[in-house]
Parts: sequence; C-alpha cells; structure tokens
Amino acid sequence: MFLLYFEIVMAQIAQNPLVLVDGSSYLYRAFHAFPPLTNSLGEPTGAMFGVLNMLKSLITQVQPSHIAVVFDAKGKTFRDELFEQYKSHRPPMPDDLRKQIQPLHDIIRALGIPLLSIEGVEADDVIGTLALQASSAGKKVLISTGDKDMAQLVDDNIMLINTMNNTLLDREGVIEKYGIPPELIIDYLALMGDSSDNIPGISGVGEKTALGLLQGIGSMAEIYANLDKVADLPIRGAKKLGEKLAAAKADADLSYVLATIKTDVELDLNPEQLIIGTANKDELIEYFARYEFKRWLNEALNDESSVTKPQEQAVKINNYQATPALAKQESAVKNSVKIDRTLYETVDNQAKLQQWIEKIRQVKLVAVDTETNALDPMLAELVGISFALENGEACYIPLAHVHQVAAQAENAQGDLFAESEQSSESRWEPVVGQLNKAECLSQLKPLLENPEIKKIGQNIKYDLTIFANNGINMQGVTFDTMLESYVLNSTGRHNMDDLAERYLGHHTIAFEDIAGKGKNQLTFDQIELKKAAEYAAEDADVTMKLHQTLWREVAQSPELVKLYQEMELPLVSVLSRIERNGVLIDSRALLAQSKEFSQKLTALENKAHELAGQHFNLASTKQLQEILFDKLGLPVLKKTPKGAPSTNEEVLEELAYEHELPKLLVEHRGLSKLKSTYTDKLPQMVNRKTGRVHTSYHQAVTATGRLSSSDPNLQNIPVRNEEGRRIRQAFIARKGFKVIAADYSQIELRIMAHLSADKGLTAAFSEGKDIHRSTAAEIFGLALENVTAEQRRSAKAINFGLIYGMSSFGLSRQLGIARGDAQRYMDLYFQRYPGVQTFMTNIREKAKSQGYVETLFGRRLYLPDIQSANAMRRKAAERVAINAPMQGTAADIIKRAMIDIDKAITDDPDILMIMQVHDELVFEVKEDKIEHYSALIKSLMENAAQLHVPLIVDVGVGDNWDEAH
Repeated sequence: MFLLYFEIVMAQIAQNPLVLVDGSSYLYRAFHAFPPLTNSLGEPTGAMFGVLNMLKSLITQVQPSHIAVVFDAKGKTFRDELFEQYKSHRPPMPDDLRKQIQPLHDIIRALGIPLLSIEGVEADDVIGTLALQASSAGKKVLISTGDKDMAQLVDDNIMLINTMNNTLLDREGVIEKYGIPPELIIDYLALMGDSSDNIPGISGVGEKTALGLLQGIGSMAEIYANLDKVADLPIRGAKKLGEKLAAAKADADLSYVLATIKTDVELDLNPEQLIIGTANKDELIEYFARYEFKRWLNEALNDESSVTKPQEQAVKINNYQATPALAKQESAVKNSVKIDRTLYETVDNQAKLQQWIEKIRQVKLVAVDTETNALDPMLAELVGISFALENGEACYIPLAHVHQVAAQAENAQGDLFAESEQSSESRWEPVVGQLNKAECLSQLKPLLENPEIKKIGQNIKYDLTIFANNGINMQGVTFDTMLESYVLNSTGRHNMDDLAERYLGHHTIAFEDIAGKGKNQLTFDQIELKKAAEYAAEDADVTMKLHQTLWREVAQSPELVKLYQEMELPLVSVLSRIERNGVLIDSRALLAQSKEFSQKLTALENKAHELAGQHFNLASTKQLQEILFDKLGLPVLKKTPKGAPSTNEEVLEELAYEHELPKLLVEHRGLSKLKSTYTDKLPQMVNRKTGRVHTSYHQAVTATGRLSSSDPNLQNIPVRNEEGRRIRQAFIARKGFKVIAADYSQIELRIMAHLSADKGLTAAFSEGKDIHRSTAAEIFGLALENVTAEQRRSAKAINFGLIYGMSSFGLSRQLGIARGDAQRYMDLYFQRYPGVQTFMTNIREKAKSQGYVETLFGRRLYLPDIQSANAMRRKAAERVAINAPMQGTAADIIKRAMIDIDKAITDDPDILMIMQVHDELVFEVKEDKIEHYSALIKSLMENAAQLHVPLIVDVGVGDNWDEAH
C-alpha cells in the first residue's frame, strides 16, 4: 500500500540502507518549487538551495552511511540513438537553472557526498544498476525520486521515497498506486506511452486500457501471445483493440526498450564504496559565502554541517525506538587516513619472526589480532596472529593455513592413474612456508604475557580467550577500540568496519571478499595466504589507527577516561574468564522438558482452533489477521510498516483483555520460544571438550551499559513462570559443588532514592522497610501492619511503573482498576514522595538542555528525540531520560562488583563465577566453602557503590540455579 513516510522510516534506518538520490529530478523540482533566489551578485541560487535543503531533510531522516546523488550527464544517450524523438519535445534548460548545475555539483562533492554523472546513459540507469547490485547483496535501498519510471525497480529490498509529499513506495504501494506490481511497470509505460519522455506507446491506449490489458491477461509479451483474448476483456473498445495492438507491435517494442531502466551500466565503483566522506570545510565556507547561504555558512565556520550530519543507526532502549544523537566528536569522519599495505609483511620464516619479536620488544604499544577458523572462541582453532606498530608497519604470522589438493590413488604397481582416471575427491594439506605453531607460540608467549608491552585490540576479549585456550595469559591489555568507541557514545555501532569508515575514512577489506559467501564460504585457514595476510595485517593496522583517533576523543573527558579505565577495560578479562568457565547443564532434564512442551503446545493449538472455530496455522501472520480482525472483529490496535494489522506480542497482550484467543496465542508463542531457544538447543550447545555450555557476553551492545549475552542468551530465561524456573533447574553444579546466586534487591528503586534524594523513600530503605508495603501505607494512609496484599501489589506496580514511565492508563490496565483511580494513586504517590517528582522534572529538563543523561559513574546516554516536535516521540524520550540513569547505574554497579569479586577469587579453583544475568551473579562453589564465599560475595556486591541508601544483596544456595535464586 501507499505508506506514510514517518511510520516506517525508522525501520528502514535500522537496516542502514543505501540511499540513491535522483539528482536531476531534485534539480527540476527545486527550480520550480523554490522562489527564484539570487545573491547580491545577481547569480541564481534557488535551485541550489532547494536541492541542498532536500538533501538535508533526507539525510536527517534516513541517516545513511552509504549514499550517492546521481545526475544526467551532458550529451545524448543510447535512447536518443534508438529514437530521435526521445525527449525531443522538451524545451531547452533555462539559463538560470543551467548556471546553477556546476556549483551545485561542487558543493555536493565538498560536503563529502558521492556524486555520479555517467555519459551515454541517464541518471535512472546508474541508479538502477547500483540499486540492483545492492539488492542482490541483500542490502536495503531507498531511491529518492519523483519519477514514476523508477517503480519498475522496486523489490523486497528496494523502495522509493518521494520527499515532496513524504511517502514511501514499496511493492504493495506500487500495486495500490498503479494497479499492477513493479515487474509490469515497463509494460504499462510501453503500452500507454509517456508524454514526459516522448515515448510513443500505442495510439489510443491510455492508462485505463493499459491496466485492463495487464490485469486481464498479463505482461505485454503475454498480451501479444494471446491477442485473440483481448476482445473478451471488459475494456471499452475491446473488440477492435486486438487489431490495434497487432498493428502497433513495432511501436510497443520500441517503447518497451525506451521505458526499461538499464541495470548493467559499467561502473568503476560498487555500492559499498558510496560512503559519506569528510566535508571540505574550506570549500564549503567559500561556496556558502559566495552564494549567501548564511545559516550554512555559520555552521561551516563553527565546524558543523546541518546538510550532512550523519547519525548512528536507530537503537532500542528498553521498548523505545530512538535515533540517538551522536556525540559532537562523532558527527563526521575525523581523518582520511591512508592505509599503506606495502608496509605489511608475511612472517614465514624464523629470521622474520625474530625481527618482529625484537621490534615489539622495543615499542611501548602494539596492536594484536588473532585469526581463527570459527567465530565461537571456545571452538575456534588459532590460525594466525597479526601485529601492528604505531608507524604503520604490520605483519601476519600464519600458523595453520591449509590448501586443497586433488586426491590421487595409486595402482597395484605404485604408478599414478592417468589424469582422466583420478578421483574427484580432495584433501587439505598444510601450506608450505609456515612456522611451527607450537614453537612460534612459545617464542611469542613472553611478549604477549609481558605487562610492560601495552596491547591494543578490537574486541580484545576474543583474543584473550583464544590465547588462553592456547596456554597464553596475555597481559598488558590497555586499549580496546570497540570499548573506546562505546564509552564515547554507547548508542553507536562499534564493529571495526564501521569505525574505520566513520573515523578513518577507510573501507576495510571485507571477509566475504576473500572468503566468498554462503555455504561455500571458506574458513580463514583455507584462504589463499597472500589474501589472508593482507586482510589480517590490515585488521591490526586499522586497530592501531583507530586507537590513535579514538583515544584523543576519550581523553578530552576525565569522566569517560575513568569509566573506561576503571570499569569497561578491567571487565574484559573478567568476562573472558566467565565465558571460559561455562556452566554445567542437565541435558536429560531439558530433553524431557522439551517433550512435555511439545505436548502442551499441541494442546494449546487445539484449544486455539476451538476458539477460532476453524483450523489455522498459529505461525501464519496472514491467517491470524483474518481470524482476529475479520472473523472475530477485534480492534486493530497497531499496523505493520506495510499497513496490515499487527499481531505482535504487545498487540496480542492488549487484545487478551477482550478475548481468550490472543491470550492463548501469547502463551503458545512464549512456550514455543522457550522450547526452540532453550530446552531443544541447550543440550546441543554443550562443548565436547569441556562438557559445559559457554555463552558469549557483549559489552558494547546496549545503550544503557547493560551486558547482553548470546549462544545462549541467558538474559531471557523467565524467572516468574514455572516453565522458566524448570529451565533454570537444569543449570547445575559439579559433584561436591553448589550453586550460589546473588541478586541485588530492588536496585533501581534504591538508585531512584539516591538520585532523587526523596526523604520518605530514602528513610524507608535506610530503615530496612518493605518498600512496597511502606509505599502502600503512605498512599492509602494506613499503618504498615494494616496494608493488605492487594494494596501492596498496587504500590509495587506504582513503584516500578513510575521508573519505567508508566502512564495512568498503563497502571489501570495492570491493576484492573479505573483510570481515574490509577491517576489518583499516582497523585498520592507524588504527594508522599515529592522528591521523586522533582527528580523526574529536573532530569527531563537536563536531557532537553544537553541532549543526554548520565549514570552515576559518568556514562552518557544520548536522547535526540527529547526535542522532537512529535509529541509521542518526545514523551517516549522523556520516559527513557527518567529510566536510563537508573538502569545504566545498576549496570555499572554490577560491573564494579564483578571486577572486585574476580580479584578476590581468581586464584581459588574452588569457586567459579559462571553467569551474570541482569542484577544477578551466579557462582559454582565447593561445598565446604559455601559459607565463606556467600559472605564475601554479599559484602563485595553491597559495597560496589556508596549510595544514600544501603544496597542489599540476597544470596541463595542450591544444587541448581532455580534453588539458589
């Protein structure tokens, strides 16, 4: 369908699309839409201003990293050679417009935006070629144009943006607007012609007739193959239409060629190279001054550019989709750094190895990177190591590369068969010219374990784990470029490729370029050594150069330096140890639970069919939409980006108040997810070497600083339902050991008490009162002993609801009370705890004034929508402003606790830290040390931060995680 631009643009941003701008279309639209502006010299400027303004608006909304503005080139194109009358009726370009073309091109290039103009073809053809290249690679594409011809390019990855009326056109939109799918647009134009381009079409065939033919028979080829069927179509003049079509076959064929966008233009670049680069400040100042674009001139003089100010991808903070503002230091590429690959060396003999060992001994700082044959560090084998120095020198030491050779069988006399008789099988043999792996690691070990030689890495936790699994305890880890970027702005993307483009203006060698794609992709040990060496050495070199840029930015803020040095960096080795420790699971119990889940899912499915009055596929969105909204008549609460009624979990939970079927569907989805994610999958994830499951923790993912985990994701195992608790029962301890679980009690409420300094809330926590009972007593004007369980539940909902920005409507739904009663409860709460309301007001104002909020330890959480004119987005940002400091501070506190505990237990084999989940730490402890370590863990966690109220940690012990929790 025809989609509202702002309804789905965030979803497009989240996938970082390639943006292709039809510059020629922009140019004419701007010339006619904007007033005929001139500067004081009388030079026309209106079209330039209009195009730049439209570009500004587009880039602000979509925030792409890859973009190109494409203009028609001077001279004739291949279409003019095919048909002399092509576009011949158009009047010559007005002089006032022609004069603006070259300076406009110059300004766009000065802004760092790639600009293309290819002779012999039109802008449409260049855009079509790039769009299909990107789409074929699975990348999303947004084409900004007002040209209907472009609709033929739309597919599952390609959409059109019309910035004049703020609409997006996807496949369904093309069908709704034109009555036909994108693949018939060329046929449509060929049949009816296009007066704007002077495409002849078929005389007498207009829009309605063309649609009638295409909808009734099919493509133009199918129409001409079935001319005898034309007379039967419900089209005016259908009886004679077949003859008319037959007579105009040549015109139709010519029109088809003229209307077809060429998608195989020879270009000397590809979509990945269309990166927004560094703006040329001096040129911009000169252009903006000459053409008297005063606002943009002032911004350029102040090192700003509102025309191209790329921002980070949309990220999710809790349930709020926000497009974070970049920190000022990240507003543009900082340097265009030249990467000199001629300084890279492959270390393939002992002499070269000794030379590099000596170089590393003499430097103060070295970048280190490992190459392996798998992504999971607990399964990966070390293939090679790369080092880089501050002067741009880098090397790669191959240790385990192999190459494929044909297997040859021998005959009885020992002679080889003839080539035609050779077996087609192959084998992998070690590459000649590699050092002995064990001997090489033995020589590198003293350097890697020397704390005086400072090391830099990109996501260096991975390298720490790889070295540890090879008997090397790497010391001297001082910098991690991923974490340097993360403390600068937690809402950004922190992988090396993105950082290199953003900060260095460098496009790194892509792994797929050297390894291939899909099922035939090579592992790193199978890649040709020359390519592998260049790739690996570049990784180390880029890491060094990124550090040189990023640390200058971090160092400007003492708070960020402290956050990095005292929290994020020390946590790296702690997380590496936790991952290597792993956790023991009871696979048999999980498999038995899977069988029970299967039976329960079947029962739920049968019940759903009964409630719906028919059989249907519970996983089919389309069938759900038909049953819920068409058959049962339930209200449509939300729509998908394509305009269909949404059936996501949030919607189903709302609908569950009105009908039993949505409630059952939520239960089915939750149980199905638990089965597929945990009870089915966990037994398959047991490491064969260790017999344990090893998750991966991620420091640089969430905006608030919380850790996340994957393979498996430990954060999503529910604790409040029976199924989730039974999964936790399968997390067990070794024989002779117990599980200790230590969980912060109501930590975010305690942080609220600290930040708000509310006297009543602080007193309740300081006196050790049940905070929910105490809140209920305050709200309802009762003595503590007279508070009922229901009143305590209401107070608990208010306590937690307020810190997550819950409205009176949300509270009324949660408690099942009237909205007026819910609002009265909230008003009473703020009367009793006025400091909380003052804090909320102040934090919103602070967020508005500085664009971010901070945790207690200086972590910044950016909130661009805090100034949004859209009330809904602004309110959502305000809710995040309230919650983020508490959630972020809680994350910081548990990180500090993990570091302190790790220091205390590292040398004792009788205790392992095995998991971190939200506000909880889990340990495996020898039975005779339970009492000692329970007390130590509780003490260190409760003293990880000094608040105005005490931090309380609940410690439990059991044979499994559920018992201990």
